[in-house]
Amino acid sequence: MPKPESFPIDKIYVPVKRKKALKPELVQEIAESMLEIGQQAPILVRPNEDRFVLVEGLHRFEACKALGEATIIGLLVSADTAQQKTQLSQSAEAIAESDKMARLKKLRLEKQAADEQTVASDAAMATGSAVSPRERPVKGFRNNRKAAPSPTKTLSAWLTQQKRDGGRY
Repeated sequence: MPKPESFPIDKIYVPVKRKKALKPELVQEIAESMLEIGQQAPILVRPNEDRFVLVEGLHRFEACKALGEATIIGLLVSADTAQQKTQLSQSAEAIAESDKMARLKKLRLEKQAADEQTVASDAAMATGSAVSPRERPVKGFRNNRKAAPSPTKTLSAWLTQQKRDGGRY
């Protein structure tokens, strides 16, 4: 197993693809942690001609840069190891993104079905058709039927309403 060593920050290249995943709030959080307890996990770099290429640890790297450090603790890995790590992280990210999209689609379809049912129910009440005798208001008595829920503005509000009403979500 390779030993952690110190690498000059200005000799580490960060691929453009990696930079797109940068989250400034996470960099800030890691920088604050580094000020308190130091760098706990080394970054991974691979050699490339006269420089190193960042394989893993973008947020730790950026936190060290933000703190004005000249060096960072890292592990030197081979290009083969770097490629395997990149493929694994990309496939895990793709699976997670796919799962997230499937859940969002299911929620959207369930909300759409609930909205359509509400509209159909309201239309039936307005015309008086398709209302069973038990649901028809009796003259002189208040209608005890629940009012249709108001349309929700956000997904989280809709989920809260579904949980409160005992509906599926």
